[in-house]
Amino acid sequence: MSHKARVTGTIFGIERYAIHDGPGIRTLVFLKGCPLQCPWCQNPEGLDPKPQLAFFPDKCIECWRCIDTCPYNAMVRAKRGRVKILRKRCKVSGKCVETCPSEALKLIGKTVSAEDVFKEAVKDLPFYRNSGGGVTLTGGEPLMQPDFAAEVLKLCKEKGIHTAIETSGYTSWENIGKVLPFTDLFLYDIKHLAPSKHKELVGASNELILGNAERISEMDKPMVIRIPVIPGFNDSDDNMRATAEFAARLKSVERIELLPYHNLGEPKYKRLGLRYDLKGLIPPSREHMMRTCRLAEASGVRCVIV
Repeated sequence: MSHKARVTGTIFGIERYAIHDGPGIRTLVFLKGCPLQCPWCQNPEGLDPKPQLAFFPDKCIECWRCIDTCPYNAMVRAKRGRVKILRKRCKVSGKCVETCPSEALKLIGKTVSAEDVFKEAVKDLPFYRNSGGGVTLTGGEPLMQPDFAAEVLKLCKEKGIHTAIETSGYTSWENIGKVLPFTDLFLYDIKHLAPSKHKELVGASNELILGNAERISEMDKPMVIRIPVIPGFNDSDDNMRATAEFAARLKSVERIELLPYHNLGEPKYKRLGLRYDLKGLIPPSREHMMRTCRLAEASGVRCVIV
């Protein structure tokens, strides 16, 4: 094992046999940490770069071992039974997880080496070769861990595995440059085309994001532009038209993918002690998605609904 193969990173999951994040059958590697704060995020466990404590109350058997074990006195009895986590006190020692007999407590996030990830991914090499699949890094934002991401991708490329990275593009060009030689496909998320609206929605302007997209395209790297369709946030005709026209100007864009909002990630917020701000938001209808897709295709770029 080379020194670089021992580069470590923090992930919160590896999913095998995926089919929606790049061509063919793929292995998805979820990296922790994200610089943006999208209120519709379906992977809130990817926002914090550090490991987190998740609590599954339906599994709690009220044995109180976690209360006795916690070195920070962050576990207490709730009024209606079970356990309450005092998040401001919790330092995520993991002691409570070790003592919980019912697996009601779980650590989200672990440190692994690039070699660890590669060994897991290479198990499905026959599926990749037969389907044209490969490995996709996602998150979170993979480029918050650029050295780790680059080493995982490099190991995959050395084995002839197709590589993809899903990114918001909100990072330095230096970080993108680290993964560029080892990335076959960029799945590039664009939330909103107006800089001020983008900042209002996710906490940062989009000039860096759009500029990086243009530079990646100039390098002739294949790109798929992904647009989350969030009712009342970014799904106006004007924004969708403008975003599609921007994508059409990028010479290496293969297609636009529309990702309709859904609320399946909502329970994760509660488990992590986080607030979900879009409670009650209704997902877009099939008719709305089809109309938005036709509007995007008017730019001349093929559009699909994922």
